[in-house]
Amino acid sequence: MTAAARATAHIVLTGATGTVASLVARQLAASGHRLTLTGRSVPRDPSPHGPGSGRRPDVRHVVCDYDRPASLVEAFRGADAVLVVTNDPTRPQHDRNILRAAVDSSVGHIVKLSAAAVHDPAADDLVTTWQRENEDRIRNSGIPWTMLQPRSFMTHALAWAPGIRAGATTEALHPHSRNACIAPEDIAAVASRVLGDAAHHGRSYRLTGPEALSAHDQTRILADLLGRPLTCRALSRDAARRAYLRRYPPATADALLAGAERQAAGAKSATTETVERLTGRPPTTFAQWAAAHLHHFT
Repeated sequence: MTAAARATAHIVLTGATGTVASLVARQLAASGHRLTLTGRSVPRDPSPHGPGSGRRPDVRHVVCDYDRPASLVEAFRGADAVLVVTNDPTRPQHDRNILRAAVDSSVGHIVKLSAAAVHDPAADDLVTTWQRENEDRIRNSGIPWTMLQPRSFMTHALAWAPGIRAGATTEALHPHSRNACIAPEDIAAVASRVLGDAAHHGRSYRLTGPEALSAHDQTRILADLLGRPLTCRALSRDAARRAYLRRYPPATADALLAGAERQAAGAKSATTETVERLTGRPPTTFAQWAAAHLHHFT
């Protein structure tokens, strides 16, 4: 697609109320693209000024039921590109239904938010298997595709906010194991660059932050920014599973535990230069991300 054609592209974002898709919507809101935001609910306004600043005439909000492909077909109709973001491996029919609707609507390009773990032959947990199957299905669909495969999101540190506010502590299974975590803003910046751009068809992009950090490292950085001491406490496997079960179904909790074991073995520490190559700027450091979100921890 030429630059001129892409300037007026119709781009659909699934999971529009989620972290990455909502950031993509904000980054694209002033780009000249026509946006369709889909999900079980949708944000009032994706503009950089946030909710309440008024609806844009080139942004359409569509509530879709991912269990009903017919509800997606109309939303996808005429789309030059679709960003596919799903987050529940226990409901794989959502991904199948989204792809079916994309094929039926003759979507021009699919950009799939996947995971870097798909490249790890030792990763056979539910979440990684689900993402591999999603990627294979998209590759075989006949629709031009691009895969975005990030490491862990820096926003996972937000789960520590209550403990930091109440007791100056963070918790982690294997707190000294390292992960090349990435700011969701950087994932969104890459997605915004590649959506609808034929130069990225058939490409898979492994996305990481600039350095591999442990929970202990992140806690130290937060302590420096907050100007007070924080303690990172090691969780037992059972305690970590109980913590996961407060947010996820058992199968997903067990997959996350398996991922933590691979991280402890060093499987998630490698970094890439992909963010800088695609966006023209270095990836966000955890210190930069934490400073921009420090209000959550105070």
